[in-house]
Amino acid sequence: MAEEARPEKCVVAVDGPSGSGKSTVSRRLATRVDGVYLDTGAMYRAVTWAVLQAGVDLNDPDAIAKIALETELSIGTDPAAPHFAANGTNVDEPIRGVEVTQAVSAVAAVPAVRKHLVALQQAIIAGQPRIIVEGRDIATVVAPDADLKVYLTASSAARAQRRSAEDASDVKATEADLARRDKLDSTRKADPLKLADDAIEVDTTGIGIDEVVTYVLNLLNSKVKS
Repeated sequence: MAEEARPEKCVVAVDGPSGSGKSTVSRRLATRVDGVYLDTGAMYRAVTWAVLQAGVDLNDPDAIAKIALETELSIGTDPAAPHFAANGTNVDEPIRGVEVTQAVSAVAAVPAVRKHLVALQQAIIAGQPRIIVEGRDIATVVAPDADLKVYLTASSAARAQRRSAEDASDVKATEADLARRDKLDSTRKADPLKLADDAIEVDTTGIGIDEVVTYVLNLLNSKVKS
C-alpha cells in the first residue's frame, strides 16, 4: 500500500471526460489524504436543474446566466457523502437524470455561468487545507497552481460500460451520448475540456479503481516530497 500523504495543505486537480473514473477516484483519494472533495460538474448540473425548473430557453445565454447568479447553492464536500442543494432543494438525484444530463453542456458553455461558478469553486478551494477537485477545467482554469494535476481517460467503450452500469441505460446509446458531450465540452469557447500541459494523463481502461487511486497517491507523495 502507498504511504499515506497528508501534507498540511494540498490541492489535487482531477480532470477528464465522463466515465473516466473521476468521481470514484477523487472521493477515495480525498479519504486517503484526510481531505475534502469537490465535484465541480455537480455544480453545473445543479445550476442546470435550476435553469430547467425556471423554464429558460437553453439558447438564451443571458437568461441562463441570470438564473445561475440567482441560484443559491449548498455544497457538501465530505467524500463519504457529498451532497448538493439548489435554492434549498436537495438535487442529488435529479441532477443525475436524463433531462439535466442532456442540458448541462449547453448551460456550462455560457461564459458568465463559468465565471460565476469558477469563482465559487476557487473560494471553496481556498478555504480547505487538503482538497481533491474534479471536473473538466480544474488544472487549466480553476486551480492552475494545483500541487498535482491528473487527467483521467479511458476508451469510449469502457466509459460507456461504466456509465450504463450506473444508470441501467443502453450501452450504445450511452456511448453516443458521451461522444456528444465530449464534442461539446472540448469545443466550447469558454474553458474547454483539454489536457493541461503539466498534467499527468492516466488511462483507466481495464484498471481497477484501487490501483488507480494508489498510483495517483504515489504521484502526490512524490510531489509532496520533492
